[in-house]
Amino acid sequence: MTEEQTSGLVRPDVSPEDAVTIARECYGLTADATELGSNQDRNFLLTEPDGTRSVLRIDNPVFTDGERDGQHAALAAYQAAGVPVAEVLPGTDGAQTQRWSGFAVRRSAFAPGVPMVDLGYFAPVVLEEFGTLAAASVSALAELSHPGLDRTHMWVMDVAAEQTELLAPAIADAGLRERVLRAARDAQLALDGVAEALPRQVIHGDLTDDNVTGLMGEDRRVHPHTVLDLGDLAVGWRVAELAVTASSMLHHDPERPLRLLDLIAAFHRGAPLSAAEARAVWPLIVLRAAVLVASGWRQLEIDGDNAYARDRVAGEQAIFDAATSVPLAEATEQVLARLGFQGVPEGTGLGLLAAPGTGVARSAAPPLRALLPTLEGEVRVLDPGVESEALDAGRWLADAAEAELVAAALTADAGAAVFPYGVYRLTRTQIDAVDAAATWPVDTETWLSAGGILPVVTPLAGRVVAVGPDRVRIEASGGWTLEVRGLDPAIELGTELALGDGIGDLPAATAPRPLVVGLRRAGAGEPNAGEPGAGAALVTPERVPAWARFSHDPAALLGLPELAQRDEAGDELARREQIFASAQERYYERPMQIERGWRHHLIDTTGRAYIDVVNNVTGLGHGHPGVADAMQRQARILNTNSRFLFRELAEYSERLLALLPADSELDTVLLVNSGSEAVDLALRLAQAATGRRTIVSLREAYHGWTMASDAVTTSAYDNPYAAETRPDWVHVADVPNRFRGTYRGADTGARYAADLGADLDRLSAEGREVAGFVCESVLGNAGGVMLPEGYLQQAYQRVREAGGLCIADEVQVGFGRMGSSFWGFEQSGVRPDIIAIAKPMGNGFPLGGVITSKRIADALASQGQFFSSAGGNPLSCRVGLAVLDAMAAEGLQENARVVGARLAAGFRELAETHDLIGPVHGTGLYLGVELVRDRETMEPAAAEAAAICERLRELGVVVLTTSERSNVLKVKPPLCLTPESADFVVAALGRVLREGW
Repeated sequence: MTEEQTSGLVRPDVSPEDAVTIARECYGLTADATELGSNQDRNFLLTEPDGTRSVLRIDNPVFTDGERDGQHAALAAYQAAGVPVAEVLPGTDGAQTQRWSGFAVRRSAFAPGVPMVDLGYFAPVVLEEFGTLAAASVSALAELSHPGLDRTHMWVMDVAAEQTELLAPAIADAGLRERVLRAARDAQLALDGVAEALPRQVIHGDLTDDNVTGLMGEDRRVHPHTVLDLGDLAVGWRVAELAVTASSMLHHDPERPLRLLDLIAAFHRGAPLSAAEARAVWPLIVLRAAVLVASGWRQLEIDGDNAYARDRVAGEQAIFDAATSVPLAEATEQVLARLGFQGVPEGTGLGLLAAPGTGVARSAAPPLRALLPTLEGEVRVLDPGVESEALDAGRWLADAAEAELVAAALTADAGAAVFPYGVYRLTRTQIDAVDAAATWPVDTETWLSAGGILPVVTPLAGRVVAVGPDRVRIEASGGWTLEVRGLDPAIELGTELALGDGIGDLPAATAPRPLVVGLRRAGAGEPNAGEPGAGAALVTPERVPAWARFSHDPAALLGLPELAQRDEAGDELARREQIFASAQERYYERPMQIERGWRHHLIDTTGRAYIDVVNNVTGLGHGHPGVADAMQRQARILNTNSRFLFRELAEYSERLLALLPADSELDTVLLVNSGSEAVDLALRLAQAATGRRTIVSLREAYHGWTMASDAVTTSAYDNPYAAETRPDWVHVADVPNRFRGTYRGADTGARYAADLGADLDRLSAEGREVAGFVCESVLGNAGGVMLPEGYLQQAYQRVREAGGLCIADEVQVGFGRMGSSFWGFEQSGVRPDIIAIAKPMGNGFPLGGVITSKRIADALASQGQFFSSAGGNPLSCRVGLAVLDAMAAEGLQENARVVGARLAAGFRELAETHDLIGPVHGTGLYLGVELVRDRETMEPAAAEAAAICERLRELGVVVLTTSERSNVLKVKPPLCLTPESADFVVAALGRVLREGW
C-alpha cells in the first residue's frame, strides 16, 4: 500500500460548478449539482429540469481502471442475484467510465428511498433485514473473480489492526487513543487464533447504513433496500462483510450492543457461518470500530474542511464505545450461543471428584460440608425467584428483602442459608426502569448463622493462583477456577491443594456472614465492573447465554441441588403452538413469559419488570393480598352453589346495589362468571321482560363471545365478517363516534340519536319491535371514545318510547375506572334498566353480574329458573367483597381520576410535537391514544401502532392496540397506577416517537 492508501486521501478538487460541466460534457445532461458526503471521493446529486436524478462520482486518483472494472463486474453479479443496486449509466460515448480533467468519472442511477445512516432506532426486523442483505451480498459475489478486485486497501479487514496502529497518532484525545489501540490489539489477538480458517472471497467491504438506501414500509419504519458505493470491493474474509454491516448498526442504539445478535443470526440463516467465522465476528466488529475512529481523526488531520468526515467522528466513536462496552470474550460467547455453536460447554474439563472430562461429580459429603467441614445445623436453600411464595405482597421490593429471607431461614436449627447459582432473583428486579436489572447470579451465595470461627477447605484439587484480603482463587483442571470470597485466607500463592485442604477461616460474627463460591472459566474475568461485592455477582438477562458458559454451578461440589434457570419463553411459545387453536390470541412478536404480577407491574421469568397498561381485569392490581387472603380463607371454610342459604350472597349483592346512584330504581342482582355471560343474561332479560326479540347494538362494538353476546358484537377487529353474519334478531345502529363516525364533532349527539330513532321507527314498521338497546357507556372497543353530549340521554328516551329496555355494558368502563364516577353511564347522566358488569369485580377471579329491577328480573321465570354453578357462590362473593373493601380503603377511584388526568395531559403534550398522535380519548384510567397518519383525514396508523407497542415492550411498558382499525393504544391499567409509573409511560412513548420504532 502507498502512503496515501494507508493514511487517508484528500478528495478530488471538484466543485458543484465543475460537476455541472461534467454532466454536460460527458453525459449530455443539463442538470443542477448538489454535493453529497464522502471521505475520499467527490459525489454530487444531479437533478435534471424534469426532476430526473442521478449521482455523479469523481474517483480519487489513487484508484485504478482495473478496480473500476471489477466494480462493474460486481454490479452485474448483484443484478444477476436479484440484489438491488444502483447501476452505472454510460456516458455519451457508451463507456461506463468517463474522463474529465484527469479524473475518472462515473454516473449512477439514483437509488430510490432514503439514507439510513442518520435514522434513529432500528427495530429487530430491520436489523434482521440488514443481516439478510449482507448474506445476499456475499452469496451474490461468492463466485466472482476479477484481477481488479485482488487488492489491499485500508478498509480491508485483514489490515485493520495495522491501520489502526498507523492512524492512531492522529487521535488527539490521549485517553481515547489508548482505548482504541488496546481494543484493536486484543481483537487482533483473538482473531489470530482463527484467521487461517476464515473463508475468503470478493466482498462489498462497506455494506453499511451509509451505503444502503431504505424504503418506507407500512409501519413507517425504513427498511434496507438498495446497495450503494462499491468503492471498497476487494477480496477479503467473507465474515468481514457481516462484521462491517453489524458495526454500522451500533450507533442506532449504542446502549444495547447485543441487539446485533438479531442481525448476526439473520446473516447465518442466509449464509451459514463456520465455527471459526462465528468466533471472528465480534473481534472484527471491534477492529472495524477502531479503524473507523482512527481514520476519522486522520481524515480531519489531512482534510480539515471535509464536513462529512467531521460530522461522522461522533458517530464513529459511538460505534467504538458500543462495540467495546461488552467484553470481547463475552460478546464472542454470545455469538456462539445464539448461532448454536457449542463453544466451551460448562463443566468441560472439570474432573474434580470424577474421572477427568466427565464433568462435575456430586460431593459425597452432606450439604456444604465439602467446604465447611465443621458446619453444624441444617442447610436451607432459599428461593429468591420470580415465583417465590416468600416474596408475595410486594415483599421483593424491600431493600432488605434478601436479608429477611436469610433471617427467616436461619432459625435455631439452621446453620446456613443458600442463594443458589443461576436462579433469577426477583429481589433484584427494578420497577419503572428502561433496562432489565442484573438478576442472574453467577455464584452460589451462602449465609452462615452468627457464631465462631469456621474452617474453610477446598472442595476440589488445584493450585492457588490468587489470594486477596477476603478471597482465594484456585485453578482446577480444564482451565476452570474456583473462587471463595468472604473468608480470612490462610494459604500462600502457588500452593498445590488436594481435595479437603484448608484455605482459610470464616471469621466469627454476631450476625449472619456471607461466603461466596464461584466457578469460572479461566480468563472469563468478572461479570461486573470492578471488584465484586460481598454477595454473588449478577448479570442482566441478556448476558446469561454467555455467563452460563463462562461459569458453572458449584452445587454438585457443595452437595446442593442444581437449580439454575434459563429464559424458557421460546420453549413455552413452542409448547403453546402445539396445543392451542390458531384463533387464540397472543401478544407480541417475541413474547416474554410472565409468571408474576404485583400491583400494576408484570414480571417475566428473568426478573424483568414491565408497567402493565392494559390489564383492566385486575382493577386492584396483580397479587392483591386482601383478595388472596379472602379467597384462601373462604375456600377453607365453604364453597357451594347459590341454591343454599349463606350470608355472602346477600351481603355482596347489597354492597353492589349501594354503589348505584341514589336515584336508581334498580334493586336486584344476578351473579354469573364473566362479562360475556353477564351480557348474555342481560339480553335474555330484555327479551323476556318485553316479550320481544329484537336487540339494537352499535356498529364496531364488542360485548363477548357467548352465542348471544357475540351476536350483538359487531366489531370487525374481532370478526372480519361481523357485519354480514348477525342473526335476524339483531339490528346494528350507527356508532356515535364523534371522531370517525358519520357525524364528526362534540355536538353531534342529537344527530346520532335521531338516526337511532329513525331505525326504531323502521323496525316497528317491519313488525320487529325493539326489546332492548345494548351500548357500552363509553366506546371501549374504539379506545375509550366518550359519547357525544346528549347522545345516551336521547337514545335511552327513544328506546323507552319504543317500548324497549336500555342495557348498559359496564364490563370494561365501570367499577371506578372513570375516576369522576363509579359507573360509566354516570358520565352521560342516564339511568339504565339493566347493567352488565364483570372484569374488575373479582380482580381476575371469574365473577360477573347483572343489576336490574325486580320487575325485569322476575320475567326470567317465564323461561325457567335461573342458576349459575359458580356465579354467586360463597367463594366468588367473598372475593367480590374483598375487592370492594380494597377499592374503598385504597381510594382507587380517586386515584383513577388524578393519575388518569396526569396521563392524559402527558399524552396531549406529546401530541403537540408529534403529529402521529391524533385525539386522546377517554377519562380516568380508561384512555386511548389514537395514532393517525394525517390529522385531517384521520388515516389510521395501524402498522405504526403495532410497531410502537413492540418498542414500548423493549422499554418496559406493556401496551397494546384496539379499535376497529387497530390504531389506538389502549390505556386501561390497574387502578393503582402510580404517578411515577404514569410519567414513565409518557416518557417511554415520547422516546419512541423521537427515536423511532
